This record gives sequence, C-alpha cells and structure tokens, in this order.
Amino acid sequence: MYAFTYERPVSQADALALIQAGGKALAGGQTLLASMKLRLAAPEQIVDLGAVKELAGIRKEGDALVIGAMTRHADVAESADVRAAIPALAALAGGIGDKQVRARGTLGGSVANNDPAADYPAALLGLGATVHTTARRIEADDYFQGLFATALEEGELITAVSFPIPRRAAYVKFRQPASLFALIGVFVAQTERGVRVAVTGGGNGVFRHAGMEAALGGSFTPEAIASVRTGESEMSSDLHGSSAYRAHLVGVMAQRAVAKALG
Repeated sequence: MYAFTYERPVSQADALALIQAGGKALAGGQTLLASMKLRLAAPEQIVDLGAVKELAGIRKEGDALVIGAMTRHADVAESADVRAAIPALAALAGGIGDKQVRARGTLGGSVANNDPAADYPAALLGLGATVHTTARRIEADDYFQGLFATALEEGELITAVSFPIPRRAAYVKFRQPASLFALIGVFVAQTERGVRVAVTGGGNGVFRHAGMEAALGGSFTPEAIASVRTGESEMSSDLHGSSAYRAHLVGVMAQRAVAKALG
C-alpha cells in the first residue's frame, strides 16, 4: 500500500468535513482495502465511518424501512423488522458473500461502489428505493448510472436508504462459485405502483427489465414471463458465462423469483 493518514470521526458532521476536504470514505472496506493492496487506489487520507453511530440502524417510517448506510449486511439479514416487512431484503443480505464479508460489509458501501454484480443494487432498483445523502434524496431509477457509476457527487455521503414495503417480493441469484457475486440475480417486487424487475450481474450495471414488468403487470405468475426474452447484446460475456448463457439465466432466475414471491 501507499502511505496514507487515517481518521476515525465519531459524528456525521466531522466525517463529512473530512470527506469534503479530500478524504476517502471507508465503510466496510471490502472493496477499498483490496483496491489499495493491489495499488489500484491510493487515497492520501482514509476516513473510517465505523464509529459514526448515527449512520447505522434500521427503523420503520410509514410504509418504508429506512436502513442506515453503515448497517452491516449481517444486521440486515438478522433484523426482525426487515424479516417481517421485506423478507426478500433480509434473505438477499444473508446471501451476500460469506460470513466474514457479511460481518464487515455495509449497505452504503455496496451502494456507493455499485459493482455490476452486487446484490444490493438489485434490491434498491427492484423496490424503487431512495438513497439519502448529506445533500439530497435520489431515486434508485436515477442513482445507478452504469459500471461502478452513480449519481453521487464529490464530497457527498450516503446516510441511509429507504425501501418501500412491497406487497410481495423475492430475490434469486445464480452465484459465481468463487466470489459468490451474482452471475445473474433477479429481484422481483409487486408494489403499490406496479411490478418492478431488476437484474444484476448481466452487464455494465443493474437494470430494470421492462418486458418482464409489463408481462407480470398483467399476470404475476412464472408462466407470464416464460416466453419473455432478454437480448444477448445487453449481457456481458467472460470466462464465467457467455452473453447467451447470461440472457438465458435472466429468464430462469426471474421465473424462480416470481414463484418464490408467491410462496
């Protein structure tokens, strides 16, 4: 690693001041520390958010769950409130990485990083969540902007994410065996505003599947999307799977997700 200074503020205000002065936020460290070890990132100052208690926690506000950015994956998975209100979100969190990753990784860190195969982005887009920052609120449809790209601006810090509670929802993924990231993951939700289908792992970032949403809007059954195809041109291709294979998996995972949502 390169030389750097380390700060561990205890308040959101102090953390924000350090970040706006050029510091690099450290949430769970699952991506940043690995990047630093490989010398792909060389921040001069690390701002550890682990002691900022106001950035963690889970609460219900009206018809939504609000989860703090520094809430660990394991805490989301084990939360009685999440399991009762949005069991699909608890199950998703419980399937991220391995036990060690879930004990350190955070919701905010995953959302800020926006890995194209991460699980949480599918939940945000599938549920129509809202990202809360120190400056504004950003709808999930506007937040994710492609490969590791988001609407976050320099010096802006995620504080929480609010998830509308759906009528029913489910997430199913085909795991990449080594990393446990989603080779393809599909989050399906039937909400007050209609059906939403979000796909992760397929290309340059999470995206909504308009064809499946339209079909499920008419009939929320696995059979309704059995003939809905996903364009291969939208899919990535690598040693883990071709674009054709990934496109096929989208349909399979989506049908399983709908069946799971129906119970």
